Order: sequence, then structure tokens, then C-alpha cells
Amino acid sequence: MQTSRSQKRRWNNPYSPKEKEKALRLLRMSDVKFVAHRYHCTEQTVYRWKRLYDGTLASLANKSHRPHRQHPNAQTEEEKKHIADLVRRNPNIGLNELYGKLRLYYAYSRNPATLYRYLRRNGFYANKPKRKPYKPKPYDTPEHIGEKWQFDVKCVPRECAASSVLEDEHFFQYTVIDEATRERFIYPYQEQIADNSVDCIRRAIIYFGYKPKIIQTDNGIEFTFTQKVKSGRLHTFDKFCLEEGIEHKTIKPRTPRHNGKVERSHRSDNERFYKYLRFYSYDDLKTQMKAYLRRSNNIPMSVLASKDGKRKWLTPKEKRKELLLFDWGVVE
Repeated sequence: MQTSRSQKRRWNNPYSPKEKEKALRLLRMSDVKFVAHRYHCTEQTVYRWKRLYDGTLASLANKSHRPHRQHPNAQTEEEKKHIADLVRRNPNIGLNELYGKLRLYYAYSRNPATLYRYLRRNGFYANKPKRKPYKPKPYDTPEHIGEKWQFDVKCVPRECAASSVLEDEHFFQYTVIDEATRERFIYPYQEQIADNSVDCIRRAIIYFGYKPKIIQTDNGIEFTFTQKVKSGRLHTFDKFCLEEGIEHKTIKPRTPRHNGKVERSHRSDNERFYKYLRFYSYDDLKTQMKAYLRRSNNIPMSVLASKDGKRKWLTPKEKRKELLLFDWGVVE
């Protein structure tokens, strides 16, 4: 059985003045019981409409149901003043801090939900500026091999170490990724220092078989000085890049998304490697990381496609072979 429109009506969706006038016209041809049954209301409601009606629709307009008297448990004028004063003096104050100050300084004893409803009802949060969502700018990814490497360091999770590993031992994964091919080189170290950064790049050059034009890093102390240094002293890693003819480019502070390719690869490492890793020594970690490096460079990626567009989901190794042949005429 289908429910009529009038049967779905709720108390907070009252009849319009036109519907009330129509009901009163029906009352002229029938009795009150029939009209009340037809419009799903009480007889007293029909009588009230008849009493208010003076021939105009304005007389049947719905009025506010708000009570004329304040609820006995509502916020007092003194409490309202305290709330307004605190918000005015601290425009960016949070609900928890505001509630704590009210309790501490003014013996406020109401529930936090009551305070929140009062603030929302009175527009204390209405004028808060909305933060504009971040729109990433287009990034110019190199199309040729060896144009740019991204370089970063990741802490090896402590829970991956077995009980045979000492508590004060720490391990770090140094990661180098070629932006054009997404091929990576990773190597573990026990210290996060500049000398290890230089050693990792030397190993990466041997692994890839070529030197990059640009190495992009964050502003970590293992890559560059975080403060100005007197007498023009160069950082160990900067000095190495200068000697090798490599441009060292640092990203804007606190913006890891600018090194997004290597950061994204670290997230994949958590899902594919560290989630299941269990190593018993530093040498064991190096062995397992070497096997994982071989595996990760042979996993297809949706962003890698051939230049002619015929082949998609290439692996970093396949993309490397294509670019080596295209750029340098080298067949591996």
C-alpha cells in the first residue's frame, strides 16, 4: 500500500496557508471529523484554523514554534558573557581549550556538547576562513635517461629487527631513483651521515652505469647545511657533486611532495618489503635488501609506457632498455 503525501508529513513540515484554506473550503460542505481525517490532523487543529482565518492567506501563515520563555537550563547571561569574552580574546581557540578555561576560571559545569551547540547556534564558527585545497602544480618529468635522480633516506622500522639485533643499533635505507625510468638503487647504512650519502651515490653510479646531471634531495643534514656556514665551507655531499660535475638541487623546506617519486617508492617499500621483513644482522639486511631491489625494479608501473604508446605497464628495467637504445644507442 502506497503512503500518501499527507501521511508522510511531519510536525516540522506544517501545512501551507493554501492547504489550510482548501481544508476550510471543504469544511463548508462537510463536518469537522471528515476534514480532520482527510488532512490527518486533530479536530482542534481544524477549529483553530477556522478561528484564525479572516479571509486572507496571511492569517493562516505558519508562526514560529520557538518558546517565549527561556529554558531553565539554558546558558545564563553571565555564562554567555564569559564565552564571548574568551572567544574575542582568543579568536582561534579550540573547543577543548575553551571548555577547559571556562571550567578553570569561571566554574563552568555544563557538558562540552552543550557548549558546542551554543557556539554553532550563535555563529562563533561561521566566519572561520576555509582552507583552500592544495592544487599540485604540473611537474616536468624528464623524458631522457640520466637527467635527474631523486635521493632520500628512510629509517628501517625497528620492529623488523630480530632479538639478536642490539637495541641501540639503527639502520637507514638510502634510496636513489631515476625519474625517467623509475629504476631505483637502495642500500642500507647504520648511520645517517654525509659520508654515507657520498658512498651511496658512488655505488649508484656503478649500479646504473652512468652519472646524472642533477641530484635532487631534501634539506637533511646528510645532504646539505641547514644553516649558513662561515668561510664558505662546502658540505661533504655538495663538494662531491661539484667534483663530479653534478648539480645538487634541494627542494623547498617541509615540502616532501616535491621529492614525490622517491617518497612514493618508500611507501611501496612499507607495503611490499618491511611489512614482512625479519632480519637478524646488518649483513642479513643487506642480503635481503639486495634481493628486494632486484624484485622491485621488475614490477610493472602504470606510469611507464613506451614512447610509441603501444606498450603500457612497463617495468623500470624495460623502460631503462628502451631509453638506453633511444638516447644512447646502447643495447643491454
